Amino acid sequence: MKKLIEAREAKVAELDGLVAELDEMEAGEEFDGKFARSNELHAEIKEMNEKIEEAREAAETLKAVKESRNELGVEDEDLGDKEAVVEVNEPDMYRKGGDHSFISDAWAARSGDFKAQERLNKHQDHEARDVGTGAFTGLVVPQYLVDEYAPIARAGSAFYNAVPKKDLPAYGNKIEISRITTGSAAAEQASENSAVQETNMDDTLLTVNVDTIAGQQDVSRQALERGGQPGFSMENIIFQDLVAAYFGKLDELMINGSGSSGQPLGIRNVSGLNTVTYTDASPTVAEAYPKLADAVQKVNANRFAPATAIIMHPRRWGFFTAGVDSSNRPLVLPAGNNPDNAMGVGDAAAYGNVVGNLLGLPVITDANITTADGGGNDQDQIYVVKADDHILFEDNLFQLKFEETNAGSLTTKMVVYGYVAFASGRYPKGISEIVGTGLIAPTF
Repeated sequence: MKKLIEAREAKVAELDGLVAELDEMEAGEEFDGKFARSNELHAEIKEMNEKIEEAREAAETLKAVKESRNELGVEDEDLGDKEAVVEVNEPDMYRKGGDHSFISDAWAARSGDFKAQERLNKHQDHEARDVGTGAFTGLVVPQYLVDEYAPIARAGSAFYNAVPKKDLPAYGNKIEISRITTGSAAAEQASENSAVQETNMDDTLLTVNVDTIAGQQDVSRQALERGGQPGFSMENIIFQDLVAAYFGKLDELMINGSGSSGQPLGIRNVSGLNTVTYTDASPTVAEAYPKLADAVQKVNANRFAPATAIIMHPRRWGFFTAGVDSSNRPLVLPAGNNPDNAMGVGDAAAYGNVVGNLLGLPVITDANITTADGGGNDQDQIYVVKADDHILFEDNLFQLKFEETNAGSLTTKMVVYGYVAFASGRYPKGISEIVGTGLIAPTF
């Protein structure tokens, strides 16, 4: 284990040096190479952390076996040449329905509770993740809290779910991505021995800021210390609400963010995206459908790659599913009916990730699309995107902090925060936005 730790520290030192160099470098081949190496080091360090944790657990198991042998008066040689195999299934210190609350213990430890601090230390030793906070050095939010509550929030963060995720680099307040602006070229050779086409590639830096998403909640000390009962934890409910707020806000900013004042740049504000205007005082599904087709083809024709998703507000999906032909037959039919010659298929009652299909593309509904656009503040938008063009760099876990602002009234604040960098502008032509009076609030 000692060698593993030493090797890990060497890689950490190398990564620190690379990060310092990258902050001072301009874009180019050398930058790209060192940036790639930094990502490799990050992955290697993560893998070594896992191996160190496995080695630590093996050492603890061996120690327990030796102690058991000593208690029974069994000498090592009594086992002959056979290797003892011991399986240890010690439950996590903090788990759903467990005897102790992570948040209560975190609070109690601040007040000098030795047993609470001891449980936190054991939790820290057991957890193989590196997440720290300003209030607690190396304090890790238990995985069960994230596993249990984050999916609930993420189900309401549909666009967030649609884009690829990458680990946020360990250091730095910005990410710089090289974006090719001029490609090389080829042309016919006019004659033998004559010069051939020569065009040098050129690029520009796409700078993506690291932004902070955070929320806080006032909590009484009584709630933290005495709230809840077995199977019911007040602080976990509060944490759940903060998590839901966190992901909801992140999703909203990925769509509508201004790119300034601490906000990531949302897809609707990317400069140079494709725009389709749908103007109609009495909009119908039959008239909206060609506009949707136009938005799809603009991505295909200008991005030179296929669109992968259509994102709309739930009310707009309701507009499409409510559309009927001249014989009052629905244009978008339930997928379970296996319809022929339908404009689209889907589930009008669904919400979130994929609710149906139009023009061969999955439809995602997201209530974070604004419905207050236009002169009457009653228009929404439809987005056709190549979703994998947009990369979200994020922390793997939340960070938790307590802020004592009203100690005199036995009130404290629970703060949840995380760091993200959303690269939405890599390919502006991979986004088509449909806007206009044809997208006013539908009537049913």
